[in-house]
Amino acid sequence: MSNPLCFTATGEGPPLVLLHGFTGDASTLRSLSHALADRFTVYSVDLPGHGRTGHLSDVGLYDFLATVDLLANFFEERNLTSSAVLGYSMGGRLALALSLNYPHLVSQLMLIGASAGLASQSERLARRQADSSLADELLEDGLPAFVDRWMAQPLFASQQGLAADVLAAARQQRLANDPVGLAASLRGAGTGAQPSLWGRLSEILTPTLLLVGEQDTKFRRLAMRLSTGLSQSETVVIAQAGHAVHIENPKATAAALKKFLGDKHG
Repeated sequence: MSNPLCFTATGEGPPLVLLHGFTGDASTLRSLSHALADRFTVYSVDLPGHGRTGHLSDVGLYDFLATVDLLANFFEERNLTSSAVLGYSMGGRLALALSLNYPHLVSQLMLIGASAGLASQSERLARRQADSSLADELLEDGLPAFVDRWMAQPLFASQQGLAADVLAAARQQRLANDPVGLAASLRGAGTGAQPSLWGRLSEILTPTLLLVGEQDTKFRRLAMRLSTGLSQSETVVIAQAGHAVHIENPKATAAALKKFLGDKHG
């Protein structure tokens, strides 16, 4: 059976794979693919439940580790060994796990607003229950109401300063997702469903860039914690940005990525 993950590809050069966050799709990292396509072949993937990949009939494929395996298969089908990988939020958690479980596939790792999961079993259980309730609300109340509640979280408060047309386009992109697929993603690949990766960070010897917005207090703390476990990491704080630095300050984000990738590629 062929891999169900849909993607877009642009540019020329060594491979760079982009993984979006929850409720996003391949288009939400377009500013970065445009900025880097002059030096890389950029593959922007639609993760399970999102974008053109949409709802998958095999619910097991939404499981966090099953999604990591799907991504590894995607890489191997296209001979993308030793690829640069960038992940934002949920995509960052998946990219981190991919680097751990399939280290030969990842040559450089870039994480935007990411974490290694929840450390304790009790935290994971509580989060799984909360995410399951959110998934129920999504299916009961409909996608528009869910998207409005999701974007009203304090985590995204800094985005209220974006231009009205940018916010409207972002909302429309989220509304184009499949609600059944999003609910399954939340249950299968949410932070509570993810195994804790904190105890394994020392296994990652891949050069890693941790990007975080200066206004994203929670993930700045998490980036500091990640940096202590990742021996080959560096952290860049993006000014005038919150959680989604690639949307809130795309120029500074692209510049930091180009510097990191330029340094690693010589």
